[in-house]
Amino acid sequence: MQYLTLRSDQVGPVDKYVLLSILALSAIGVFAVYSAIGFLAATKGGGDTEALLFKHLFRVGLALVAMGVFSVINYRALAAVSRFLLIGSILLLLAVQVLGVVSGGAARWLNVMGFIFQPSDLAKVSLLLFVASLLAQKQLYVKSFSRAFAPIFIWIMATIGAIGISDLSTAAVVLTAVMIMCFIARVSVGHILMVGLLGLTLAYGMLSTSPQRAARLEAFVGVKMFLNTDDIDYSNRAELYQSEQAKMAIAQGGLLGVGPGKSVQRDFLPAPYNDFIYAIIAEEYGIVGALFLLSLFLVILFRGLLRVARKAPDPLGLFLAVGIVVMLTMYGFVHAGVSSNLLPVTGLPLPFVSYGGTSLLANGIMAGILLNISRQVDIAA
Repeated sequence: MQYLTLRSDQVGPVDKYVLLSILALSAIGVFAVYSAIGFLAATKGGGDTEALLFKHLFRVGLALVAMGVFSVINYRALAAVSRFLLIGSILLLLAVQVLGVVSGGAARWLNVMGFIFQPSDLAKVSLLLFVASLLAQKQLYVKSFSRAFAPIFIWIMATIGAIGISDLSTAAVVLTAVMIMCFIARVSVGHILMVGLLGLTLAYGMLSTSPQRAARLEAFVGVKMFLNTDDIDYSNRAELYQSEQAKMAIAQGGLLGVGPGKSVQRDFLPAPYNDFIYAIIAEEYGIVGALFLLSLFLVILFRGLLRVARKAPDPLGLFLAVGIVVMLTMYGFVHAGVSSNLLPVTGLPLPFVSYGGTSLLANGIMAGILLNISRQVDIAA
């Protein structure tokens, strides 16, 4: 097994642009959450906004500590145990269907001795590690269906299916990231399209068994698509309420915003501190602030792909960096697209910005792995 940590003569500094972008996103998140968290404080926090803010600060700190820790752990050592991490994650995802805590109409959380966490966050990290490991191991025959594609395909669909039962939007993002990893790893395009087609089939099946999910999609496209929504009017304003309130927030923000802490729509948007925090940022800091936030994700995207992934020391580092960068930035852009009514409502948090627990921790772990890869690129390049 590779060294758990790297010797000082084996590494250089972390990529400062990626690091600074993550720290900036975390700082923006603290201010945005403090502004948007009033309703949560009034309904679940006994009116103590500061207590919830300190809770968020603690979680952000924990995520940054995790980022620091994983930035010094050799990513090869993590890949070596990724199979066991993924098996454990799948078992936890299945346990959610029996013992899960229901919140917001969905059972996505487990409560273990008072600690509530979302297994899908662990599963997406584990899947990226394991798929990257398999792709690296099978490069000599990566286009073979039986020797390369089939083993990878089984693990991908088992994990995506387990995630999608309760969290279809997360499953879609994870599947997209994994497909891009496979493309970079030279997997046959036909095989990749097979994964995508089966993913779409699973998504349609899950939508067909969930009238609420199906009605939300129908409300966005304005077309009747599913038989299970016969009793639900897809043009019902209730299905469009979230998107309309988010658009109003962005419109009120204008160019420079209404000012920090002066959001009006935070009192009308469901979960403004999480699912729609981008809309609150756009309202308070305007288009300028919203575009600055997106530019930070662009820095992570381009720096992560063009330097960290492109100059990774081995195929494992390349595939893993691509998966992590795509995952983090796709979450960010999809979240912004939902808030801008460019995409149907999904409930995906904004990485490092939204109020959360295990999602923040998972993002911190992925960022740490990415920074660890960046420490091993060709320093002279």
